[in-house]
Amino acid sequence: MSTDTPRKVLNVGGQEWDQVVEAAKAADPGERIVVNMGPQHPSTHGVLRLILELDGETVTEARCGIGYLHTGIEKNLESRYWTQGVTFVTRMDYLSPFFNEVAYCLGVEKLLGITDDIPKRASTIRVLMMELNRISSHLVALATGGMELGALSVMLFGFRERELVLDIFEAITGLRMNHQYIRPGGVSVDLPDEVIPQIRDFLKLMPERLKDIEDLLTENYIWKARTKGVGYLDLTGCMALGITGPVLRSTGLPYDVRRVEPYCGYQDYEFDVITDDGCDAYGRYLIRIAEIKESLKIVEQCTERLARLHGDPVMVEDRKIAWPGDLKVGPDGQGNSKEHIAWIMGHSMEGLIHHFKRVTEDLWVPPGQVFVSVESPRGELGVHMVSDGGTRPYRVHYRDPSFTNLQAVAAMSEGALIADVIGAVASIDPVMGGVDR
Repeated sequence: MSTDTPRKVLNVGGQEWDQVVEAAKAADPGERIVVNMGPQHPSTHGVLRLILELDGETVTEARCGIGYLHTGIEKNLESRYWTQGVTFVTRMDYLSPFFNEVAYCLGVEKLLGITDDIPKRASTIRVLMMELNRISSHLVALATGGMELGALSVMLFGFRERELVLDIFEAITGLRMNHQYIRPGGVSVDLPDEVIPQIRDFLKLMPERLKDIEDLLTENYIWKARTKGVGYLDLTGCMALGITGPVLRSTGLPYDVRRVEPYCGYQDYEFDVITDDGCDAYGRYLIRIAEIKESLKIVEQCTERLARLHGDPVMVEDRKIAWPGDLKVGPDGQGNSKEHIAWIMGHSMEGLIHHFKRVTEDLWVPPGQVFVSVESPRGELGVHMVSDGGTRPYRVHYRDPSFTNLQAVAAMSEGALIADVIGAVASIDPVMGGVDR
C-alpha cells in the first residue's frame, strides 16, 4: 500500500465471523482489520483485552486493555489497620499470595525498625512458603501455557501437581488461597507437626511428576515449533521496558532479587539463578522448569533448618507488635485456640486488656517511607510504603511485575502471526489480579 493511499481500518466488534469475512472481502486489499482478543477469551491469561490490528494473519499493532478486574486494594489499605492490610494484599496476585504478604510485612517491619528482630524460624517458614508458592505458580504457568497451545495433557498434569502444594498450604493456614498467614513480626501460627512429613513426601514425588511434564514438552517437535523464536525480546528491550523475572532471565541476565538484595535469609541458601539465551517463549519454559527444581532444593534446606529450630518462636517478642493470639487450624478454619481464649478470658485481666487494645487499635507505625522488593514467580515485586505515624498506612503502592511485563506484548507480537500472540502472552504469565489491583 503506497503512502498516498488513505489508510482504512475495518473494525470488528462482536459480529458473527461470516459477517467479518464478507466485510473483509468487500474491502480493498490494503485495509487492516482490528479485532478484540479478550477480555473473555480462553487464551488471555485472565481478563486481559488485547486490541490487535491485523494484515492478514500478521499482527501490525498490539495494545493491552486492562482494568477489568480492578479491586481498589491499594486505596482500601489507606482505611485499614496495618495488620488488616495482609488480608487485602494476599488477594492481588492470587497465584502467588505469599509473595504479596511477605513484601508487605517486610515493609511494615522496616518502618518499625524490627527487621533484624524477626525470629529465624519465622523467616525460614516464610522462605518455605514462598518457594512452595513459586512451584505452584510455575505449575499453573506451564499448565495454562500448554493448554493455550493445545497441550491439554500438560494442563491436567500441572494442576494435578499444584493440588499437592495447595494441600500443604491448607494444612498450615487452613486455606488453599488468600491465606493472610504472614504477619508483621513473623507468621500467625507455627507449622503443625504433621506438615513436615507431608512436605518430605512431596519432595520425593515432585521430581518424578515434573519429569512427566518435561517428557511431554521439552523435545516435543510441535511444542518447540510453537515456542522457539516466539515472543522474542532481547536484553535491550527488557531493560528499556523494565521487564524482570523469567522473561528477563531468558536473555541471559542472571537478575534475581534473592541474590541481588537478599531478604528473609536467602543469602544462606544454596540455589542457582537460572538463565537462558534464547530470548523466546521456549527459553522461558525451560527457566520455569529449572526454577521448580531449584525451589525444591530450597524447600529441602528449609525442612532441615526447621528441624534444628524446633520450638523456637515464630513472632517477635515485643508484645506491642506481636499479634496476641495462639492460633490453630480447626475444622472451620484458622482461629484462636480454646486454651488461649480460656486464659485471656478467665485467668488474666491484663492479658484480656492487652488483647483488646492490640486488636482494636493495632500497630502505631513511626512516620517514614520505605521500598522493599522480593522475587516473585513473575519478577520483581516491590512495595513503596508511607506511614504518617498512625495505625493505618498513608499510602501503599505495589510494583507488580505482571503490570510492568505486559508492556512487552507489543514488542513481542508486532510483526508476528496472530497464533504466536498466544504463546507470547503465555510466556509472560501475567496475573490480572496483580495488574488491576
